[in-house]
Amino acid sequence: MLTFVLRRTLATIVVLLIASFVVYQLTANSGDPLEQLRGSRDPDAQQKMADLSRRLDLDTPPLLRYFKWLGGAAGCLIGRCDLGISVSRGDQPVINAIGTAAASTLQLVTLATILAILVGVAIGMTTALRQYSGYDYTVTLFAFIFYSLPIFWVAVLLKEYGAIRFNQFLSNPEFPWWFILIATLGLGFIGSAVVGGEIRTRLRSFALVGGATAAFLIFLQVTQWLASPSLGIIGVVVLSVLIAAIVVVLSTGVTNRRALLTAGIMIAAAAALWYPFQFLFFYLKNPLSIVIALVVLVGIGLIAGFFTGGDDKRIMMRVGVLIGGLQLLPFILDQMLLRWDDYLRLIPLSNGVISTIGATTPSLARVDDMWMHFLDSSAHLVLPTIALMIISVAGYTRYARASLLEVLNQDYIRTARAKGLTERTVVMRHAFRNAMIPIATIVAVDIGAVIGGAVITEQVFAWQGMGQLFTQGLRAVDVNLVMGFFLVTGVLTVVFNVVADLLYSALDPRIRVS
Repeated sequence: MLTFVLRRTLATIVVLLIASFVVYQLTANSGDPLEQLRGSRDPDAQQKMADLSRRLDLDTPPLLRYFKWLGGAAGCLIGRCDLGISVSRGDQPVINAIGTAAASTLQLVTLATILAILVGVAIGMTTALRQYSGYDYTVTLFAFIFYSLPIFWVAVLLKEYGAIRFNQFLSNPEFPWWFILIATLGLGFIGSAVVGGEIRTRLRSFALVGGATAAFLIFLQVTQWLASPSLGIIGVVVLSVLIAAIVVVLSTGVTNRRALLTAGIMIAAAAALWYPFQFLFFYLKNPLSIVIALVVLVGIGLIAGFFTGGDDKRIMMRVGVLIGGLQLLPFILDQMLLRWDDYLRLIPLSNGVISTIGATTPSLARVDDMWMHFLDSSAHLVLPTIALMIISVAGYTRYARASLLEVLNQDYIRTARAKGLTERTVVMRHAFRNAMIPIATIVAVDIGAVIGGAVITEQVFAWQGMGQLFTQGLRAVDVNLVMGFFLVTGVLTVVFNVVADLLYSALDPRIRVS
């Protein structure tokens, strides 16, 4: 393993050196950073040009200038990064500009990538299990449509319909009858298609999902929940039941009584902890409160799984930990929604709840409330995250479907079925891990691609991240700024490729990294 990592590290360094040299030369020769000053009527133009030439070392040929930059970049290996200054950002050190922008972009890209993987893989797996069904054909059609959409067009549509018109709807949230009917029929069809089976089973699934959808929309309209949303203990318990059901279905199945008992304990724990957590989150308004809540929920999950597990203690403890960890999300959402009315009073009326500009609301900078800032960040993250997700979900759906279908045709899957294992056990325990091997490679490559794609998304949503830095550097022929962007994206891409190689051996024990 160590030999493999060292070999890949050396190869990575060589790739980065060659790529950085090419990018530096192309950027340095793409324009003249003194162009605006050359045509200026400023009487001090000549002096400013001389000063700028000195600071950027323009008298040195780009070929030699690259090696000076490389010497500063190599200092990052010993904690002394010197990537030069960015004249387009007021002589700000590039390392400082990159640090701020990278944190903003990684916040956006990380969330979008995680959600795209979860949603895309889940949809891809269900279509593979329902191959050549109406559901499979429908998902395939929409996957190709979304995959072919240009990101800037998707972002503009989201600003119009996901923000401007949706904010208008929130001012008077009334669902027309035709919307309720379409949502009921559409989700009912999707539910019956995912479940599959005989006609009777499909009709039962259609009625259950469609009825639940109609009841939910009518509940939202009657209670005007969208006008003043909240969860409370009832909402936290309902979401905990949903989380526990998903974990049990995917891990052990609903026929396992020990898993059901563990899930029941965790749901009861969420209800019992709601009131104490209110004091915790109120008096400890920093990330430490979230860590404490997570430790408590995971600890209860471990204890519950240990005492209910019997001969399957490890499996039940794993179920308890998963449920406990995911149960933290309803508590966080509950705290954010408690600040909903205060948030509406603090943000500008012209912005609306779903923001289309920037990463934060400047007027909230002085507010000392972590949950308020979480709510504000979420409102700003919604649209750019969806824009990045849509394209990625379509790709992950197709890759996951093809990978799972290939694995399901392997001999060991037929052997597992011949031994009498349930279909859930065959898919989740035997096929899923091997099907994830190609996905691991795609995720590694997609990390760099999503950061590159964020250039367009950040422009549309005025998100001050790496994309803004890159475009600003190109326009001003700011070589140091462009190279800082390349250094972050290039290193992330090659590092995640190495991580993908290491994941192969974790997903499939037959693979050995040597």
